[in-house]
Amino acid sequence: MYTGIVQGRCDVVAAERDGALTTLSVDLGQLAPGLESGGSVAINGVCLTAVEICEPIAMFHLVQETTNLTNLGELASGDRVNVERSFRVGDEVGGHVLSGHVSCTARVTAIETAKGLASMSVSVPSPWCNYMMHKGFVALDGASLTISELDRDAEMATVKLIPETLVRAGFEDRVVGDRLNLEVDFRTQAVVDTVRELLRDRALLREIAGQL
Repeated sequence: MYTGIVQGRCDVVAAERDGALTTLSVDLGQLAPGLESGGSVAINGVCLTAVEICEPIAMFHLVQETTNLTNLGELASGDRVNVERSFRVGDEVGGHVLSGHVSCTARVTAIETAKGLASMSVSVPSPWCNYMMHKGFVALDGASLTISELDRDAEMATVKLIPETLVRAGFEDRVVGDRLNLEVDFRTQAVVDTVRELLRDRALLREIAGQL
């Protein structure tokens, strides 16, 4: 599990593709100590398992579903990624609890910057917009953010970025058209799905009652 507070921007050393399997090597720098084979690390918000470690470099295996669903399939040597080590029970949770299971990718549609502050809008594929709300949580490339504007009809969400977030999460380098890994808040998703099922069951009961 993760908190959505990016701990570092790290360099991709290699992304080697062999059929359906990709081996991603990342220089974790100061985040490498203590990581063991089998440990979990969030790379651009995606929970990955370290399969081999030669400090400070860690290697991860990506299956085709991961490279298709996330932006990790676009990575190449020299790219930089957001990194967060999994948190320990008792650690401060400065963002919100994340699983590292990416819902989809959201394409950047607009970025406006004024006096160091930025407003970034992303296109959120349906039906993931149903799990988002104004002032609710969302994670983009592993960074915990607050939704400042939401237009479900246009399937568009907007977040505000302070200078610290722009630099820490690498959003200062993002441009329109880029794909970001998006994870909806799983608690919100659970509530929405439960209510939807209850309403569907009630509608079905009313329909059955009307036929009696």
